[in-house]
Amino acid sequence: MNLTFLGTSAGSPTSERNVSSIILDLLQERGKIWLFDCGEATQMQMQKAKYSLAKLEMIFLTHLHGDHLFGLPGVLTSRSLLQNQSPLTLIGPKGIKEFIETVTRVSYSWLTYPLNIIEIEHDDTVFEDKQFCIKARQLEHRVPCFGYRIIEKERPASLNIDKLKQDNISSGPLYAQLKQGKTVTLEDGRVINGLDYLGDAKPSRKLAILGDTIPCQSSIELAEDVDILVHEATQEDILQDKATERGHSTTVQAATIAKQAKTKRLIITHISPRYSLKDNDQLVNEAKSVFANTDIATDLASFQV
Repeated sequence: MNLTFLGTSAGSPTSERNVSSIILDLLQERGKIWLFDCGEATQMQMQKAKYSLAKLEMIFLTHLHGDHLFGLPGVLTSRSLLQNQSPLTLIGPKGIKEFIETVTRVSYSWLTYPLNIIEIEHDDTVFEDKQFCIKARQLEHRVPCFGYRIIEKERPASLNIDKLKQDNISSGPLYAQLKQGKTVTLEDGRVINGLDYLGDAKPSRKLAILGDTIPCQSSIELAEDVDILVHEATQEDILQDKATERGHSTTVQAATIAKQAKTKRLIITHISPRYSLKDNDQLVNEAKSVFANTDIATDLASFQV
């Protein structure tokens, strides 16, 4: 599981940063990728990061401001040019269905695959299957805006293949039964317990990806004890009043949320265009003064969860 930042700028793109979009790489876990927000040029950034639209399974939007949304029509319609496309699920605040219907109608575009649009208006579990549970909570911004808590369910223990080989237990259908912890009888008469060949269950991973927000209780609850918290840090701390006025957070405020939530690692993003990459050290050091394990995202940077 990896996070790749396709865009890290707030409001508008710069020569160094595209606007908001994040890939959650689940290729190993489910052979798919998920997209969080979809600012303009997202599909071009995906190409640079070598991710295919064919692998896109779900899109989660935090809110409907243009810097998080305007790349969506291109992603959806370009995906229609591919053959044999699987269904796609789009989750976001109320209004996204009208936006997609309007832009496809006015532009004479079409989709060649089923698009399932789920509009959210309040805190809810927006997705759950045997692998993941995704919870959404409303944040505090100028428009309805959500953060997402992604919870991986406990992964089953793996078979100790080396130990099996040492005990002269050949690979085959019995391996599936052993992985389930069953007791089986081998052809040579030996009776073995699958539990003796299982490692420890792999701990689940958790992360929180928040939209634009001032510090609020929902942010803390979403980020509680996660492995990675992605939090906006639009302004440096000296501009806190400006950030608050526009519904945003500063570097120190993002770090304070991470500390209060007992987050393991913080990645700040959504950086104001007033800052260039040369300012990254100043911004990240402000956050580190409160929460030491902080990184600042740059376009196309990847982080392992």
